[in-house]
Amino acid sequence: MNRMVRSAEFRQEAPADLLAGTVERVTFHNAETGFCVLKVAVRGRRDLVPLVGHAPAIGAGEWVTATGHWTTDRGHGLQFKALTLRATPPTGIEGIERYLSSGQMRGIGPSLAKAIVAQFGADTFEIIEAEPGRLNEVPGIGRKRAERIVRGWAEQKAVREIMIFLHARGVGTARAVRIFRTYGHDSIAVMTQDPYRLARDIRGIGFRTADAIAMRLGFDRYAPQRLDAGIAFALQTATDEGHCGLPAKHLMTLAVKLLEVDADAIRLATAATLRAGETVVADELDGEPCLFLKGLHAAERSIAERLLIRAGGTPPWAALDIEKAIPWVEDRTGKKLSPSQGEAVRLVLASKLCVITGGPGVGKTSTLDSILRILTAKGMRVALAAPTGRAAKRMSEQTGIEAKTIHRLLEIDPRNGGFSRNAENPLDCDCLVIDEASMVDVPLMNALLKAVPEPAALLLVGDVDQLPSVGPGQVLSDIIRSGRLPVARLTEVFRQAAESRIVVNAHRINHGEMPEWPERGSTSDFYCIEIEDPEEGVAKLLDVVTQRIPKRFGLDPIRDVQVLTPMIRGALGSRNLNHALQRALNPDPPTQIERFGWRFAPGDRVMETRNDYDRDVFNGDLGRVTGLDAEAGLLIVDFDGRAVAYPFAELDTLVPAFATTIHKSQGSEYPAVVIPVTTQHWTMLARNLLYTGVTRGRSLVVLIGQRKAIAMAIRGTRTRRRWTKMRDWLEAGRDDLRLT
Repeated sequence: MNRMVRSAEFRQEAPADLLAGTVERVTFHNAETGFCVLKVAVRGRRDLVPLVGHAPAIGAGEWVTATGHWTTDRGHGLQFKALTLRATPPTGIEGIERYLSSGQMRGIGPSLAKAIVAQFGADTFEIIEAEPGRLNEVPGIGRKRAERIVRGWAEQKAVREIMIFLHARGVGTARAVRIFRTYGHDSIAVMTQDPYRLARDIRGIGFRTADAIAMRLGFDRYAPQRLDAGIAFALQTATDEGHCGLPAKHLMTLAVKLLEVDADAIRLATAATLRAGETVVADELDGEPCLFLKGLHAAERSIAERLLIRAGGTPPWAALDIEKAIPWVEDRTGKKLSPSQGEAVRLVLASKLCVITGGPGVGKTSTLDSILRILTAKGMRVALAAPTGRAAKRMSEQTGIEAKTIHRLLEIDPRNGGFSRNAENPLDCDCLVIDEASMVDVPLMNALLKAVPEPAALLLVGDVDQLPSVGPGQVLSDIIRSGRLPVARLTEVFRQAAESRIVVNAHRINHGEMPEWPERGSTSDFYCIEIEDPEEGVAKLLDVVTQRIPKRFGLDPIRDVQVLTPMIRGALGSRNLNHALQRALNPDPPTQIERFGWRFAPGDRVMETRNDYDRDVFNGDLGRVTGLDAEAGLLIVDFDGRAVAYPFAELDTLVPAFATTIHKSQGSEYPAVVIPVTTQHWTMLARNLLYTGVTRGRSLVVLIGQRKAIAMAIRGTRTRRRWTKMRDWLEAGRDDLRLT
């Protein structure tokens, strides 16, 4: 979806309107994003026209020409939304004076602007550019001030030339501003030499957008820069599916399709890319030649090395008498540990690295609580973290110890998109516990292991039968399947948990059995509603979410009910369901905007789809829109009590989340979940997908679908293979590895 959104700038779905006039007032301008709100005097219109767009710099008095569309905002009336915005210096004496005094020209204030125009009149700009020495004729301008004025004029001129160049190549102003902010006066040189750098360097510009720009610049489809960037793009596309690499033959097929060139060209370009060794490396998986993005390849190897080293070490606590420790902790908690829980406690306390895995209702939380009580009683400093804010919050509530998201634990450094905590600045703890470890992808695990102090122990807790991480890799699965690291499996379902149909049916699904349908009219926490076809399912789902669940269970349909679907597309995909649920649950908001194919309004549930280090918001984080400031061009979203502002131009990473995919729900838990399952979803139906969706519901799970589709999912034990190297390196052992 995001790639389609990014390329929308190059599709003229409707003829653009034109607007030209003089900037009378700059109501708002964000120097970082370029977003601006202007009041423009347009010939033939009595009132000033509000214009909303982007410009790296803008001042009163400038003449602007814009392409875009007229829209009506509920709060501010008729506005012109500019896709492109071009500003030129004014020519009249009054306009020149206003422009000079607007703050655009460094070293000039209102009084000096008046003096300059009084001296040079309509020739002011020509004098500044061609005869700058004459500025000394104006009282109050010395040599240094004249130099500042000349430099300011040269910078403004360069900015205009760059924007004109970008507009001529089909780049809208919002992206043009990002390009200029990244490369400055080198923007034209960068784009002329290698426009594919845009995809590597600038957030929000992917290969497709860079490729469209390159084509407008006259680059050939077989240009070396395009093929090199395209191979990396093909591998990046594979990482979006969870792979760390691809067999060479698979990559060849994918690259030919993506780039629309012949296989020989890809073969030659791949060889050249491998020789350069900057972005792609070769290795083997199951005897097949494979290609990897260099960074991911190194990260998997580093993870394997660090895990093996830690597993071979001694825990930081003194030897414990387990036969006394277990009765002691059972007395403190008032809970008897099951046999598998007891074995898990023994294994963890004897290991510097350990994994605890198990399904719902088997006591992962109580096992962890017991371990933490024993360790804290021994004076150990423990740190707790989870991949998502919701999982961290739940971890804190269950253990009584503060837990953070992994990103916040590692202390994000927005300047470089990395973390402050690393090998040189490790975490301050004796034992680190990571919950929902199945969600942790390769890049995050690599960063995490670098930050764990050498003497500290590491405990990973998660359900390996759930879906793997959204990002590349399958870290928890590779660790467990390697057989080289200590793993404790919890197996007994506790009696209280066994009374929940959610828990019982989750285990039935995981064992390849159909869930039990509750008897008609009975009270349960798990329901199945049969439908004949997907179109019928949309109406049924809306009724369940907006009417039946609130009426019967007293749950708020926006706050408490989450729709989880296997796919994005289709009638019962997240995209269509979001539109339908938004209309039903937030039908008439006081104000709203439309951006990137979505409507955003106060009251909407939304989700961030990328890691945004600047805003401290991460892929999968859920929030609620609480405000919309049209004048400032900002959407305000509340993420668990923290207000985050999004400029309108940067809403491409935000999507409505009344419905979301099961993949995106990992690590979250909701009071109620509603899951459509139909044969329309057949390409995605798999046992671990349905199992993950069902285990997201805390108090209520409702399946809406066809028995045939549910059976297909449960039989779907053959999940898509993820091409990863980490398991091979773990199985090989430390002797065959060198830390990279």
